[in-house]
Amino acid sequence: MPINIPNHLPAKEILEQENIFIMDEKRAYSQDIRPLNIVILNIMPEKEKTETQLLRLLGNSPLQLNITFLRPETHKSKNTTIEHLKEFYTTFKHIQHKKYDGMIITGAPIEHLEFKDVSYWTELQAIMDWSKTNVTSTLHICWGAQAGLFHHYGVNKYKLEKKCFGIFEHEIIDPTVKLLRGFDDHYYVPHSRHTDVFKEQIEQVQELQILSVSEKAGVCLVMSRDGKQVFLTGHPEYELTSLKDEYERDLAKGLEINIPENYFKNNDPKNKPIHCWRSHAHLLFVNWLNYYVYQETPYLWD
Repeated sequence: MPINIPNHLPAKEILEQENIFIMDEKRAYSQDIRPLNIVILNIMPEKEKTETQLLRLLGNSPLQLNITFLRPETHKSKNTTIEHLKEFYTTFKHIQHKKYDGMIITGAPIEHLEFKDVSYWTELQAIMDWSKTNVTSTLHICWGAQAGLFHHYGVNKYKLEKKCFGIFEHEIIDPTVKLLRGFDDHYYVPHSRHTDVFKEQIEQVQELQILSVSEKAGVCLVMSRDGKQVFLTGHPEYELTSLKDEYERDLAKGLEINIPENYFKNNDPKNKPIHCWRSHAHLLFVNWLNYYVYQETPYLWD
């Protein structure tokens, strides 16, 4: 998919080197089609890495996208420069009057906090409420999925005895759902989290449907039956070395951390990780964009 992004965004050069189809504003405006408008609420600490990871997956269909990056105004970022935020990000008050075809809410390494104790929780609640009327479909990732399930449906999270950390096999529950078209019966997803959601609570919500589960990592993919809310507890957008970087970072800090499961060849950190989730990650994002954004969004918003 041609992605229309700012010329100076650091991710642009990386994606061009990977042969990801992107275009500048001049070329985008010359095409006589209406691009999809996608807003990404990026609450991950290393925002530039997350930008690249998500744009890589969004850049794999024939649709044209306009990307808007959003950040919480009530939170001060410690890992991204103010210059980067000023140039490439906006805040909710500047977009709340607009309509978007799709939205992505990222994760954040704050699952140890109660939702009410998150500094930008009130702002995030307002954004999630706004998305119900101003966005065709919203994809929530990792902690973003836990936050969305709690806010919209009252499904709570709980602390795990051991961090869910590694690459885990997942089983498809209903292969007829459009979001899973082209999926194998089993597929792999990276996970890195200290909390999980209650499967029993999800099953009691009539509006929700569990689409895939893992024997070890629990519920992975959940969707509202109208397709407007999609919840993904893992990180399919992760790069090959993302878990390796997290593992080595925690080791350097002297933190207790297990070797990520099913990740290094022979479970030996000296070996190169095995990339076994890339194809399904691309397929998931393309299916979401096609069936739940492009096929459902009005050509002209009211």
